[in-house]
Amino acid sequence: MGVLDHLSDYFDCSSHGSKHKKRKQLQTVELKIRIDCEGCERKVKRALEGMKGVKQVDVDRKSNKATVVGYVEPSKVVARVAHRTGKKAELWPYVPYDVVAHPYAPGVYDKKAPAGYVRKADDPNVYQLARASSTEVRYTTAFSDENPAACVVM
Repeated sequence: MGVLDHLSDYFDCSSHGSKHKKRKQLQTVELKIRIDCEGCERKVKRALEGMKGVKQVDVDRKSNKATVVGYVEPSKVVARVAHRTGKKAELWPYVPYDVVAHPYAPGVYDKKAPAGYVRKADDPNVYQLARASSTEVRYTTAFSDENPAACVVM
């Protein structure tokens, strides 16, 4: 910050009390919205394109997904879609199948998810349900046909 910037802060009459406005970051917001027809798709796209700071809007009717790129806040995007279209909107709750360690664990697997996606699980208890303890693994592999040191009684 130079001397002129420092002096201009003292003699600036345009801003009363607020120093610098914090700029929003460019981000991508993905939403899950039920889109049935072309009319719904058009309505969602128009509602999102009219927002201040939006640079690009993509609506995928097949996967019920809308992607917004711009200088926006995710909560405001969800509220705008819900208000303007009357549709229930939420942040995209799915992650690719490959990212999750245990995709068939209860709470992660979702029948309604698009192909190749599972529900995002931030809860550590969900992962503990899917992971077997070391004693369980020992007992299950003790009687396995693939284990050469398995019990010979069988």
